[in-house]
Amino acid sequence: QMQLQESGGGSVQAGGSLRLSCRNSGYKYSGACWSWWRQVPGKEREGVAAIGSDDTTSYADSVKGRFTISRDADENSLYLQMDNLNAEDTAMYYCATILYRPVNPGGVCYTPPESRGVGPNYGMDYWGKGILVTISS
Repeated sequence: QMQLQESGGGSVQAGGSLRLSCRNSGYKYSGACWSWWRQVPGKEREGVAAIGSDDTTSYADSVKGRFTISRDADENSLYLQMDNLNAEDTAMYYCATILYRPVNPGGVCYTPPESRGVGPNYGMDYWGKGILVTISS
C-alpha cells in the first residue's frame, strides 16, 4: 500500500507562493497517476493538478499558469508549486494516487466513470490526510 503524507502548507498573503510536498512512505508503484485535490467546507473536493507516470500533466482551469505539479520518482514524492495565490485558493489540499491510470484533462487522473464526484474516495486508490493552505488578502 501507499502511505501519503502532505507537507508545506500554511498561511501566505495574496500574491505569494507556497510549495506543497507529498511523500509516499509505503510501497512504490511505478505506474501510478499522482494528483493534488482541494476542498473547502461545504463544497465537493475538486481536482487541481495531475501527473502521470510518463510525466504528462494536466491542470484545472482555475490554476493554469499559476500552479506547477512535478514528481520525483526516486524520492517517491509529489510536489505542487503554487504561485500568485489568491483567497479562492484557500482550502485543504490533498494528494492522491490511482494505480495504472493515465492523466485526464482538468487536473485529474482517469477514474472509473461511476466513481467520479463520489466521495470519500472519488475513485482514487490512496489519499493523504490533507494539509491546510490559507491565503489572506
